[in-house]
Amino acid sequence: QVQVAESGGGSVQAGGSLTLSCAAPGYTVSRRCMGWFRQAPGKEREEVARMDSLDRSFYVDSVKGRFTISQTVAQNTLYLQMNSLKPEDTAMYYCAYYSGRCYNQVPAGAYDYWGPGTQVTVSS
Repeated sequence: QVQVAESGGGSVQAGGSLTLSCAAPGYTVSRRCMGWFRQAPGKEREEVARMDSLDRSFYVDSVKGRFTISQTVAQNTLYLQMNSLKPEDTAMYYCAYYSGRCYNQVPAGAYDYWGPGTQVTVSS
C-alpha cells in the first residue's frame, strides 16, 4: 500500500502564498499522473492541477497564473505553489496519484492513491 501525505496547509490573508507538498515515497510507477484536488464545504471535489510523467502541467482556469505544480522525481514529492490566494481558494486540498496517462483530464475516481488532505484557509 502506497502512503501519500500532504503538508503545508494553513491560514493566510488574501494575496498571500502557500506551498503544499505531497510525499509518496513508495510510489514507483514511472508512467504516472499526479494531481492536486480541493473540496470546499458543500461543494464537489475539483481538480486544481495535474502533472504527467513528462512534466506537462494542466490547471483549472480559476488558478491559472497563480498556482504552479511541480515535482522532484528523486524525492518522489509533488508541490503546489499557490500565490495571490483568494478567499474562494479556501478548501481541503488533496494530492493523488494515478498509474496512467493524463494529457486529457482523468476522473477523480480513477486515481489510485490519495492523501488525507491539508486545509487551506484564506481570509479577506
